[in-house]
Amino acid sequence: MQNTLMQIVVLNRRVWLFGLCATLALVLGFFTFSGVVAIDIVSRAGFWVELTSFVLFLCALWRTFSSDLKVFDWRSIDWRTVALVGACGTILLVHEAPGFKILMDEVMLLGTSMSMHFDKLAVVPMRGNDIQGTFNLLEGILDKRPLFFPFLLSLVHDATGYRPENAFALNGILTFVFLSLTALWGRLMAGRPGSWLAVLLFTGLPLLGQNALGGGFELLNLTMALATLLLGSRFILRRDDASMAAFCLSALLLCQTRYESGLIAAPAALVVLWVWMQEKKVILPWPVILAPLLLVLVPLQHRVFDVRISAWEMASRPGYEKPFSLSYVLENLSHTVAFFFARPTDQPSSLVFSALGWFAVPFGLLLLSRQLRALRSLSATQVATVFFMLGFIAQFVLMMVYFWGKFDDPVIRRLSLPTHLWLLGSILLVLPQFFASQRPRWALVAVAALGVLSLGIPAMASRAYDQEYLPGRETAWRRQFMGEQARKDYLVIDNDCVLWVTHQVSSTPVIRAKEKIDDLSACMRNHVFSSIYVFQRFDIDVETGKMTLRDGDDLGPEFVLETVREERLQSLKLSRLSRVIEIRKGEKVVRPGNVQIGAPAPRDPKELERLRNEYLRNFLKQLP
Repeated sequence: MQNTLMQIVVLNRRVWLFGLCATLALVLGFFTFSGVVAIDIVSRAGFWVELTSFVLFLCALWRTFSSDLKVFDWRSIDWRTVALVGACGTILLVHEAPGFKILMDEVMLLGTSMSMHFDKLAVVPMRGNDIQGTFNLLEGILDKRPLFFPFLLSLVHDATGYRPENAFALNGILTFVFLSLTALWGRLMAGRPGSWLAVLLFTGLPLLGQNALGGGFELLNLTMALATLLLGSRFILRRDDASMAAFCLSALLLCQTRYESGLIAAPAALVVLWVWMQEKKVILPWPVILAPLLLVLVPLQHRVFDVRISAWEMASRPGYEKPFSLSYVLENLSHTVAFFFARPTDQPSSLVFSALGWFAVPFGLLLLSRQLRALRSLSATQVATVFFMLGFIAQFVLMMVYFWGKFDDPVIRRLSLPTHLWLLGSILLVLPQFFASQRPRWALVAVAALGVLSLGIPAMASRAYDQEYLPGRETAWRRQFMGEQARKDYLVIDNDCVLWVTHQVSSTPVIRAKEKIDDLSACMRNHVFSSIYVFQRFDIDVETGKMTLRDGDDLGPEFVLETVREERLQSLKLSRLSRVIEIRKGEKVVRPGNVQIGAPAPRDPKELERLRNEYLRNFLKQLP
């Protein structure tokens, strides 16, 4: 069979064209451009490449499902499962407050979507100012995070207008889509009990609720992983051009959702090769032939790690010198156990999900090794599940050798979500093997429902596990301040200035404010901003109560501040917002209102226009 397949591949013109596109993509992605040029290409072409990929994906979905829609019968819908998905999705949304849960990731994604919306550039705005009533983005950099989520979010901005809250709306919609796909996967693997069990297990997972109304790309990653798996099942069943195009383009978009999602998408190649071997022919529609060229931006964007070493964030974990090492495995495994089997108040995990999932994992691995040798005897969904389980396992292994792969860390918890798909896949694989009849399966459904009521909902309602992540709480505090301001014509000096810029508030970091003290003085003197605020954090000594300013937050003695509001968001941390009431440089003191009356304005319209343009140029140079 393999010799026959090789002969078909060699003689197939489309295979040669695919190989040519793949080779060209490798050359362009890895060997042609320098790091700086690669970053510039991604910044300018990122939106348009994502748009092309997404449109091709939608067209492929229509081609493969249009025939099904013509014969679709509404009476065939399992309305009880639909009602369960609706109720469970609502539970996840009403028990979690909308907000940016992981400060840098989610705000940087929002910033990229902002630039995609306003300028069609894939950059994070680092500077932005209100100029004559219009907020303008003045400077940006390419972020390391993949572009599919900010692209989708930019489409929401395009359709409804720019609002930071659109990120929460998008993830709210994805919550119901993900639960629906979970229900479908469970039904195809273990009947209606499997469907309900899958939905209830994820509903009882507070971590999913955290992301349901957050601004991150985790829910999109889960949704695309399951969509790709199910489209792979459809391709195995139908084995035609339309289903293969939808499957491969879904895998392509999955690769552009999270950094490590390429590991989850890799089994797509195994699925394609297995189908080719079964059919003894090559199925290669034109969108798949061109797909490698649409992936060129992935290695180009990865050059960010070469140009900016800080992108690895090694400095955030002192004592670590390499991002990946086998020496991290034992430590990370201990943190994995601490996360999955923690008390509901300590971690946003689910004891029921963890117990059932990790009990099923060893049996699932044994079954997986056996089923890989007997794929012909399995259903299409089982074959796709077997292959994609390899991807979920690979993602887990990668996390265990990652220097920051501690699942009980507030920043890293979300990286355990693909592992939950592995746990669920193990449960669905072994469930029919353990229980041939329906009654024991429904008993597990009852256990999962009890877990939602007794553990999941109380944990989501109290959200005690949120309190230790100070940046998230400070972000919510600052957003509350923004919401209380009647206008956005003020400036904020804050090292997390991207947060303010994405909310269309002028902002600059502390170091830039100190460098441009003369320009800030001019802005204050000329009432460019209604007020200038400063955000700072203080550490409190437990013994003496003395407050010490956080490194990097000290503006120096030139800035005279007046406290506007402050709050202890953690016991030994004080967050403060102050107003700049004076800027002193030597003996010169600048206060709001020190406006000098000059000569009367000229009456000649041409001279007026010349002076206005000159003022505007100087004004732009003086913006912080």
